[in-house]
Amino acid sequence: MNMKKGKTILLIDDDTYICSLLENYLSDEGYTVETAHTGKKGLEKAVKQQFDLVLLDYRLPDGDGLKFLEEIKKVNADIPVIIITAYAEVNSAVRLIKAGAYDYVTKPIRPEELVSLIRLALKKKRSGRDATNFQKELIVGESPEMKEIMRMVKIVAPTFMTVLIEGETGTGKEYISRAIHLNSKRREKPFVAVDCGAIPDEIANSELFGHVKGSFTGAIKDKQGSFEAADGGTLFLDEIGNLSYEIQVKLLRVLQERTINRVGENRDIHVDVRIIAASNIPLINLVEEKKFRDDLYHRINEFKITVPPLNRRPEDILLFAEHFREKANDELDKSVKTFSPAVKKRLRGHSWMGNLRELNNVVKRAVLLCQQEEISIEHLPDDILTKTRKVPASPADASLKEASHFAERQVIIDAMRKAKYNKTKAAKILQIDRKTLYNKLSRLDINPENE
Repeated sequence: MNMKKGKTILLIDDDTYICSLLENYLSDEGYTVETAHTGKKGLEKAVKQQFDLVLLDYRLPDGDGLKFLEEIKKVNADIPVIIITAYAEVNSAVRLIKAGAYDYVTKPIRPEELVSLIRLALKKKRSGRDATNFQKELIVGESPEMKEIMRMVKIVAPTFMTVLIEGETGTGKEYISRAIHLNSKRREKPFVAVDCGAIPDEIANSELFGHVKGSFTGAIKDKQGSFEAADGGTLFLDEIGNLSYEIQVKLLRVLQERTINRVGENRDIHVDVRIIAASNIPLINLVEEKKFRDDLYHRINEFKITVPPLNRRPEDILLFAEHFREKANDELDKSVKTFSPAVKKRLRGHSWMGNLRELNNVVKRAVLLCQQEEISIEHLPDDILTKTRKVPASPADASLKEASHFAERQVIIDAMRKAKYNKTKAAKILQIDRKTLYNKLSRLDINPENE
């Protein structure tokens, strides 16, 4: 379905150059664009005319993005709003998303990326965001394991129980947590996701619980933490095992007393938040190593869901691949219809160290490269096409090139062991990103479970 035809976009930005650039580009893409250079003029247009989507600059001469986002939503609560912001204002943009914005883009704007985001937003508007549609997007899978997981989701969702989701990185833990939220009585309230592995220890207190102006250097104004942002709804704490001991103590208190204290403030603030936690390694291992509090573990482990890796549910691989193909078609405005038999065989036979995230990336890349209706072998990346070569048993048996591979392999294995097989921590030790680590694990034939 062509998502462009007849779609009108309201662009509110005081930068006339950006307005001209985007208006020309979006018009060429088939959209009708109306521009306004102030928030007030934009609101006047929104009242008088029906729009399908709004592009809203965060900083306008007559107010900030939050003010005008709220006013636009009063006019049309369902309209998707994409925030345009400077990179330095990303934290503010994230707060606007919590307040109802669909997403944000940072300056300098890449038009192709913006068009892809617009297509997604319009598709979400068409399909809605209720639990039924979300589960269709999630896909249950054909494997007995995934069917059992979705059965447990429906059982635990209506309760207030704290849920712990364990499984390798990329298996879909956040999607499952969203399914729980959208099947719960809190579905109309916020769902806030926090990557605990990405929060530096020194600001974790502020990020989770907030702070007041002047409480520390750089605290130039009051800040609402994730708990307050999720009040009435669900807070998803991904990679919870990365939280420091100090934060674990405070988290336990919040779970017991349902109150928080902002940094620099003694006043108790009541919060009504359901916690869903996730970890890519069994938390009980961290408990045994005295790196995670035993009492906190038992408090969050009221109901556990374990997500198996993709290579343990091969019957789901092609089902998810088809789903990602359709998703990529929508995002990239393509019409690729199928995979060749040879591609299907390769997909089924790959180890998928990065699980669903890796599969999604491979399929999206293939759709982008494909110029016909069928994805063929030539559209797959090299690591899917080539059989992983086994490294030699010892450096003494290796050529110079093989010895280099052997040394690299051993360094990565040592880092994985030091990080207790937490890939996020191992990547930090190796000073590489997680995607690079996954590629190296696959290329060097490293299976963390067997090392």
